[in-house]
Amino acid sequence: MPKAVLAEKTVEAPEGVTLELKNMKVTVKGPKGLLERDFTGEPIKMVVIKGDLKLSVAFPRKRELAMLGTIAAHVRNMITGVTQGYTYKLTIVYSHFPITVDIKPQEVIIKNLYGQRDPRKARILGDDVKVKVDGDEVIITGINKEHVGQTSANIQEICKLRGKFHKDPRRFMDGIWLSAQYVGID
Repeated sequence: MPKAVLAEKTVEAPEGVTLELKNMKVTVKGPKGLLERDFTGEPIKMVVIKGDLKLSVAFPRKRELAMLGTIAAHVRNMITGVTQGYTYKLTIVYSHFPITVDIKPQEVIIKNLYGQRDPRKARILGDDVKVKVDGDEVIITGINKEHVGQTSANIQEICKLRGKFHKDPRRFMDGIWLSAQYVGID
């Protein structure tokens, strides 16, 4: 099978979204905000033509082909973020000890988890991520998919029991767990 001489992908910007490229830094502006990402050091050639981002690599190897698709996916996620946004919903589950969740600037504080006295703290990434508690749901919204997802993961991670306190998650469900994730901000 002959090797590819040139591999290309094009990321099209929808109406109302502008793509800018300067020194391998891609900036996406849209109705919900602005996102910027640095792709310096990647072996991909990028050019903005008529508002669309064209990615190409000559004589690609397996890694370069993978990076071509990865960078295109990152830029598409940025476009989705500035047009629609991302929302993750986590459900607060407890059987005996009622869990309380407080939101402070740049952190989520979980109290009375498993009846423990010490509060647990999870970091909120980025300034664009908004966290609110609505009954037994924690709702995380933002335009950066990575920040929203990592904030959700930080909250779930601090709810796990480890070591000699570890319990089987199929039978012992206390904690805060991801229940839904979708595109769009309410």
